[in-house]
Amino acid sequence: MYSTINEVIIHNRSSIEEEWKSQMMQFKEDERELASVTNEVYKNSNTEFIDNLLNHVIDGQDEISSDLQDFFERTVQIGWPLSYVTKGLQLFRRIGLKTIVNKKENIDGIMDTFEVFDRSIDTLYEKIVTYSTQNWKDTISVQKKALLELSAPLIPVFESISVMPLIGTIDTERARLIMENLLDGVIKNRSQVVLIDITGVPVVDTMVAHHIIQAAEAVRLIGSKCILVGIRPEIAQTIVNLGIDLSEFPTRSTLLKGIEAALELTNKKIEALS
Repeated sequence: MYSTINEVIIHNRSSIEEEWKSQMMQFKEDERELASVTNEVYKNSNTEFIDNLLNHVIDGQDEISSDLQDFFERTVQIGWPLSYVTKGLQLFRRIGLKTIVNKKENIDGIMDTFEVFDRSIDTLYEKIVTYSTQNWKDTISVQKKALLELSAPLIPVFESISVMPLIGTIDTERARLIMENLLDGVIKNRSQVVLIDITGVPVVDTMVAHHIIQAAEAVRLIGSKCILVGIRPEIAQTIVNLGIDLSEFPTRSTLLKGIEAALELTNKKIEALS
């Protein structure tokens, strides 16, 4: 069956390639994400794409070739839309099947030929979708990790005094990162006092308070002290209503008052210049 497909594709390679490239150029005009790609670059990419597709079918491979796999990966990595690849595969399937019907004289074998050719394109679809999905997951994972790291920074503000401003919801994963950044930062900056500022935390429930208490206890165990600042009236009321015990470490209503307390704990003070 592959010999039949090979014969049709090989004998009609030029016409298949010409029709495919023509329709892909029309696709570029309709696809806004490809507007910044020059025609020369696009044409070169199309030439590589169709050559690899034709070779894949002619060779009768069940697995995707290394050249085609490399082309798919490069296309995704440089930021071209996945629709470029899927559109190319759709057009190749349509043009290839049309060519087989027009050129194959034995009508009885057309459906079998259809199935073999169609299956070879399906293999390519599965590969590119699988790779693109994994690439997307990896990208999201990296971005999420970067955002998490930025969401819990430990900032030295004075010698031996650091501040960790927290903004947004605190879940278990973020609490783990807060703990890691807090301990690493305390040691790196040789902080004697750390101010955990929860002004930007919208809700402080039992779980959030538990994570904060754990972080403060961990800091205490390595020889430093935590001050919890940014306790708004509604947060204070919630803490009282939930029966959360924050008596183990100092609290202040604002960051300014927290810094004043930290300076006092480290035997420092700020004096105005006369």
